[in-house]
Amino acid sequence: MNEQKGNARRLAAIFLDCGDTLVDERSEVKLADSEIVVSAELIPGADTVVETLKRMGHVLVLVADGPVATFENVLKPRGLWQHFSHHVISERVGVHKPDPAMFRAALAAIGLGEDRAGDVVMVGNNLSRDILGANHMGMTSVFLKWSTLRSHVPACEDEIPDYTIEQITDLPSLIARLDTGLTKSADTKGAKSVKSL
Repeated sequence: MNEQKGNARRLAAIFLDCGDTLVDERSEVKLADSEIVVSAELIPGADTVVETLKRMGHVLVLVADGPVATFENVLKPRGLWQHFSHHVISERVGVHKPDPAMFRAALAAIGLGEDRAGDVVMVGNNLSRDILGANHMGMTSVFLKWSTLRSHVPACEDEIPDYTIEQITDLPSLIARLDTGLTKSADTKGAKSVKSL
């Protein structure tokens, strides 16, 4: 791996999914005949992780599929909504991940072009949406394999994450390493796994 000179921040932003990345999808309560979630439990430690990343000075962007009301209902009561500088949600964008429009919208929201995608980390639980989309954009992809609701086996090479973490609480230490200059290396794609400390 190559290391950046000095201690200058390399990461422009951290994009976070919500379902089974911050919120336990198994705990979701939906409105009758609706996709809108009215309540759900956070994954253990998710609130602390979001607050820690924000305190570390990172720009956080919610990049999630679903109705806007779902994320407001789940994140606002727990004080997490305001930690995100922008909320890029499929209902507003008109497409779901892995469509590049979701990732372009998130980059544009923070004033970045696609040429800066490599300075962004995307964290999610879905290989076919979060990881595939991030990889196609050239972002650093982090797969959270906490939940068993979705496959942990990449269906194709493009679904192989740059990093895999077991728990959301593993994220701050990985981000700290990435932020101090560790760069993405194609020859180690998918080989990096961060264990709980």
